[in-house]
Amino acid sequence: MVGVTRNWIVKQLMLGEFRSYRDVCRKSVWVGVKVSLLAYCLNLAAHFLIHGLGLLPYSLGEALIVATLLTPPITFILAVGSYMAVGFAIHDLGVSRAELERLSRTDMLSGLANRRAFQDAFDKCELDKTLVVFDIDRFKTINDTHGHSSGDAAIAEVATILSAVFGERCLCARIGGEEFAVFSSDIAFAEFAALAEIARVRISRLQISADAGAFGITVSGGIARARAEQKFGESFSRADKALYAAKAAGRDRISVSYPTDDHACDAEPADLPVAKTHAA
Repeated sequence: MVGVTRNWIVKQLMLGEFRSYRDVCRKSVWVGVKVSLLAYCLNLAAHFLIHGLGLLPYSLGEALIVATLLTPPITFILAVGSYMAVGFAIHDLGVSRAELERLSRTDMLSGLANRRAFQDAFDKCELDKTLVVFDIDRFKTINDTHGHSSGDAAIAEVATILSAVFGERCLCARIGGEEFAVFSSDIAFAEFAALAEIARVRISRLQISADAGAFGITVSGGIARARAEQKFGESFSRADKALYAAKAAGRDRISVSYPTDDHACDAEPADLPVAKTHAA
């Protein structure tokens, strides 16, 4: 019984049945009806038993009238009130738990997923996918020249553009200080690479306000293909190598990592200004 109760409470904390206060009220009424019927039946059975034993101090008819008038409404009110009190408390705890879980997986500055959430989603994806890693160029210089608040503004602007360009078919994350990552299993490699280039171009056109005057930023990126069985660590390592190849080639560009054993990746998008890097 204790185990059943515990499992029920855990289910509700996961917002299984108590997704809203309306759910709590609806469930409370249904439980109140069932409890009232059960209590009424038990009351009738008890009266018939006492009457059969000759212990009932008044007539059975009067007893049944009293039981019918008092037991269902009183039991219903008590059951609904008790269930709603518990249900509201569990609902609030469930909402708080869900919010804490969301916050634990969200980067507060950018509003994107954080590294843990991104890695978990990447590793759980059992399909072929494409990963791109972006890094804001010369970010330390931005902080030193314009202040950390301007650096934060740059991060937020980049996050906004990545979310707008890649959309809901991709997961965007801030995985480090000025480093971002995006992956998708729903978009073909060529289209994904084209979106990465669009994001790079839009970011290069940004003008961010600062006390010393507006300034622009650029990003470099590295793209890597990942097969279904490949985990985040291996894929990120190849994308990161491609990113640094882009940095070495002059920044503000995207480099593609081609696994030597994956011939499906051998076609480079024609309009992508990339510097190739071959991963072992």
